[in-house]
Amino acid sequence: MAIFNILPKPEPMQAKSRSFDLKTRLDWGEPALTIVDVRDLNSFNDSHIQGAISLPIETLVERASVNLEKNRDIYVYGETAEQAEEAVNQLREAGYINLSELVGGLEGWKAVGYPVETITRAK
Repeated sequence: MAIFNILPKPEPMQAKSRSFDLKTRLDWGEPALTIVDVRDLNSFNDSHIQGAISLPIETLVERASVNLEKNRDIYVYGETAEQAEEAVNQLREAGYINLSELVGGLEGWKAVGYPVETITRAK
């Protein structure tokens, strides 16, 4: 029996999502989503949601246009709720359709014990 028959199907993507909503989709095994961290690269390297990609807000639309399909489901988080909201607005204006602001961002994700990654640089 496949695990997909046991786990409840995730709710459709909303404009704002909780950590639980995103984690449920990841656990369900839906690969057609991207998690975007719009904080600066140093903050991203220090700690980010496992599987997230770094697209700092200063170059967000430019880099997204090269790396992401416009109809892909994209979950966005930043340093603050305002930064995440600004990023979602920028992407929406650039023609991206399926966007969700991750409420609580990285701190909300960590608070419930979900996995994070760190990138260490050789010295």
